[in-house]
Amino acid sequence: MDLSRRGFLQAAALTAAASGLTVACGNGSGSAGTKNGKNLTMWYWGGALSDKVVAEARTHFSKQVKLTVASIGGDFKQKLTTTLAAGTSVPDITGIKGEDIASFLPNANRFLDLNDLGYKKVSSQYLEWKTKLAQTEDGKQIGFPIDIGPTALFYRADLFDKAGLPTDPDKVAAQAGTWDEYFALGTELGKKLPGTYLINNISSVFNIAVGQGTERFIDRDNRFIGDQDHIRQAWNTAVRPYTLGIDAKINDNTWNAAIGKNLTTELGAAWHALDIEQAAPKTKGDWRVCATPGGPANQGGSYLALPKQCRNPEEAFKIISWILSPENDARGFADAAIFPAAPAAYSMPAMTGGDPFFGGQKVIEVFGPAAKSIPAAYEAPADAAVMAPFMTGLTSIEAKGVKPDDAWKDAVAQAKQIARRQGVK
Repeated sequence: MDLSRRGFLQAAALTAAASGLTVACGNGSGSAGTKNGKNLTMWYWGGALSDKVVAEARTHFSKQVKLTVASIGGDFKQKLTTTLAAGTSVPDITGIKGEDIASFLPNANRFLDLNDLGYKKVSSQYLEWKTKLAQTEDGKQIGFPIDIGPTALFYRADLFDKAGLPTDPDKVAAQAGTWDEYFALGTELGKKLPGTYLINNISSVFNIAVGQGTERFIDRDNRFIGDQDHIRQAWNTAVRPYTLGIDAKINDNTWNAAIGKNLTTELGAAWHALDIEQAAPKTKGDWRVCATPGGPANQGGSYLALPKQCRNPEEAFKIISWILSPENDARGFADAAIFPAAPAAYSMPAMTGGDPFFGGQKVIEVFGPAAKSIPAAYEAPADAAVMAPFMTGLTSIEAKGVKPDDAWKDAVAQAKQIARRQGVK
């Protein structure tokens, strides 16, 4: 199950009445329209940006351009890829999801180099590792960071208290500092609170465990390394909750019911807080946040880019720079838990207040340090495709009872086949 705030908010599709946005599903007008640069279009998906900030941007720049905003439903990457390939009705500004940015780098010529428009002058305001993920080997910058997804451990303080365990975030973090300690905590919770589970599924553990390292599935020399020790270790870590019986094995649509009932913790990025709040509003005040077992990782976080067909690059860059300024980034977090890629935002009032859903806890005190400590890892264009068999393999363990070693062998074999088809050595 892909637990993503983006998915939860997709149906909302940017409420036009509240924000004054022009909303479209599908094509939207693009570069085939007026050529004088006075009309600009922007594509993104529901929840990618603050509706309020975007609406204000339309007003702020109204004397210079008319900005039309389209919320694109369905498979955003596929629709963007198809439109770029066709070369018509291309948006002047577009979002690119963080998990997709690497796959666009081989076709960087389809986008403008933001460094030529002024990104170099402001790049120091954004986390370096995030900037580099949208940068080609020769230094072309195709993406302006929207947000990031520093991970944390979300936990039910009320259930911890019921089990006689610490509830203070610092104490829980100390008791669950490593994966082994976290799983031991889960075993204890399971004994004291029968019918509860530590994690929703083992894929969520694997995803974070991989992200805690400095290597992934393909190295900088375009060689497949998904069968090496660092990935096998992440796999073994993920399988542990299954073998210990503390895995809820949720790989369908039952998560919403479980999150308010029998899941004691959740592993996820900062944006996952809104998933939990929307799915289990009655648990308001019961949740807390602490550091991720084993260290921070990043999940998600997106970009804005300017396709080469952009009709007014200078003005378009001014717009995205304004929308993604540290000040407006902080507002985006307050509006919709969009965690900024600009560290200066972390000390602003919009981010430093207590969160009522988390019992008044100042969650930035957890996510801020995590964001600055995320390990930098090279992500190849084929990384997501090569990772997919491992995720499928973990699901087969839970759903079909496949032995972990057999699932590992199958995942590696399939990943190698995909890697070869993608041109990986």
